[in-house]
This record gives sequence, C-alpha cells and structure tokens, in this order.
Amino acid sequence: MKKALIVTTVSGFVPQFEMQNVHILQNMGFEVHYAANYDMPSYGDDNSRLDGTGIIRHQVDFARSPYSRKNVKAYKQLLDLMKSVKFELVHCHTPMGGVLARLAAHKTGTGPVIYTVHGFHFYKGAPLINWLVYYPVERWMARYTDMLITINEEDYRRAKRFKAKSVRRIHGVGIDTEVKTVLDENEKRQLRESLKLQDDKVVLVSAGELNDNKNHIMVLKALAKMPEIDCYYLICGKGPLKEKLERYAADNGLREKVRFLGYRKDLSHILQIADIFVMPSKREGLSTAVMEAMVHGLPVVATDIRGNNELVVDNVNGYLIGLDDNVSFCKQLLVLMKNEKIRKKMGNKGKSKVTNYDNSVVKKVMKNNYAAILKGRN
Repeated sequence: MKKALIVTTVSGFVPQFEMQNVHILQNMGFEVHYAANYDMPSYGDDNSRLDGTGIIRHQVDFARSPYSRKNVKAYKQLLDLMKSVKFELVHCHTPMGGVLARLAAHKTGTGPVIYTVHGFHFYKGAPLINWLVYYPVERWMARYTDMLITINEEDYRRAKRFKAKSVRRIHGVGIDTEVKTVLDENEKRQLRESLKLQDDKVVLVSAGELNDNKNHIMVLKALAKMPEIDCYYLICGKGPLKEKLERYAADNGLREKVRFLGYRKDLSHILQIADIFVMPSKREGLSTAVMEAMVHGLPVVATDIRGNNELVVDNVNGYLIGLDDNVSFCKQLLVLMKNEKIRKKMGNKGKSKVTNYDNSVVKKVMKNNYAAILKGRN
C-alpha cells in the first residue's frame, strides 16, 4: 500500500484541522502516517481523537522554539523514519514541523513534499524579529518544496516570490457550514443555566488558546472600561495565560462577567447562546473559529489583521479594529451590544459569506492538489 506522511509540531493539529485531508488520502489508497510530538499539549490535548482513524502514529520530539536543541533530535528522528518507511508523499504543517520535515525529505530523497502554511510568522505589521528569524528560513526552504499551499491572500502573494515549484491557495482548512445540532429553546435555557448566565444579558464569546497571540486581554480591558454594561464574556480555550487573565478579571471587577470555560468540544452549542463573537488576535492565518461564528450567524468584532480582514468586512458582517485601538474596540462593542437589529443583520451577512469556505469547496481543491503533485504536475 502507498504511504503518506503528515508532519506537524504538535499532535492535536491533525484531529483539529486536517482530518479531511486524511480521509482524502485514505480514499486515494494511502496508508496515512502521522509524525508529531504527542507529549506537547495543544488544541484540546486529546490524542484519543486519533483512535479509530487508521492513522499510524510516530513520536517526534519537536519543540516549538526554533532555538531549541531538541529540534536536532527531532530532525534525526524524521531522518530515521523516512529511511525506514518508504513514503510516496509528505505533507507538512506548522513552522518547525514544516522546516524539519522538508530538510529530512530532501536529505533522504523522499517526496513529493507539500507544505501548507497556516499563516507565516512574518506578515504586515509583524515584529521585526519575526522577519529576521522566519522570513529567510521560509524563503530558503521553499526550494525544497514541491507545492506550497497558503490559506490567505497576503501569504499567497508573498509566497509567489519564493522558489517553490508550485504555489497554490485554498480557502482555509474547510468548515461545515451547516449547523449539525440545533438547540431548541429549552436546551439553550439549560445551557445558560449551567453557565450561570441570565437571559437578559448580551453574551460575547472568544475561542482560542489562552496565549499572548490570541490577545484576550484586549477584550477584558475593553469590558473594564464599560462597567455600566451588563454582559457576559465566555472564553473557550486553555493555555499558559489562564491565571494571569483570571487575576486581571478579578482585579478589575469582571469576576461576574467573565467565564473561563476551558477547551470545549461543544463550541457549536456555546455559539448558539451567544450574541457577538470577538477575535482580538495579533496574528491569524484564516481563523476557523471566526468561520464557525459566522456559520452560527454571529457578528464578529476582530482585529484588522491578515486573515481576519478576509473573513470580516468592516461594517458589513462585523467590525475591524486596529490592533492597539482600544477606543474603537469599546465603541463598536457598544454598538452591537445595544442593537439587536444590527447584530442580526450583520450575522446574516456573515452566514452568506462563509459558504465560500465550506468543506466541500476545500475538499475539491485539495483532491486536485494531491492528484496534480502525484502526477508531477506542479
């Protein structure tokens, strides 16, 4: 049987974002192998989601930091894996997974190699250090890449200047634009009660790892400036900044307004009791969380960064806010919190727009990409 290798830095990446590609490869007759660090928590920290998928797992001791010596060991592990198993295709993701997999594939003559970039770390407005560290590496590594796939327009334009054999763009990782389980009013009431939410208050939701990049503190600071507004802010996610964010909420009178819900497998249900979705990130590729909010008809208040500004059209299906513009952030939140009519109008616009990112659309494109590269058509 033909064998394909998927490589990512952390093991939660595939069950969270790449199962559709796994199924495509399996239907093409491939035995799918997955190399990742299964000991590094991320994306829900639940490797059991890979059980029963038919994926063959390989532990590789990746570190996220490009400066970590652990990545020398990870590179050697990938070399050994590619020497011991004959792979007819390598598809890599994430910065360190992408770099080390392409180096190992080049060294062992394994390929063809696809690299999907889910958001370059260098982008318009990125810190200078990101450009100094990541840009030259990605530019150089492109020459070891048979197909470089991007998920947003800014990255696509930049990648076209690199020396990959082929550069293509897809509309994200795909999302189901049909709500599978629609809660009735009684189920919504029970969910609100379980979260101790009063029915007459507006509910804001964020979803994402509690880290500096996701920038949840921006929302907390905005709410702290609006003590007179009755609302709730539900944060779905886990991560290293949880205690810091909890302390800020407690110290600024937000204890009753903010709910730290941890990683939620029922995000669709949470979105059905929400009124507004907020995405204050500093960096995104093309956020599936924003797409899910649009599917559920929520207006989105997001930072005006790459990825967000492809999904959110300012004053149409939400508002785009400058990364450091806390005044505008407060102002636009207030507009939506006080006007249900505007919320519904913007939410409906978002539902219409997000159909372009449906699983069926992305699946068709990826099937064509795999077929093309396997036939040597770049």
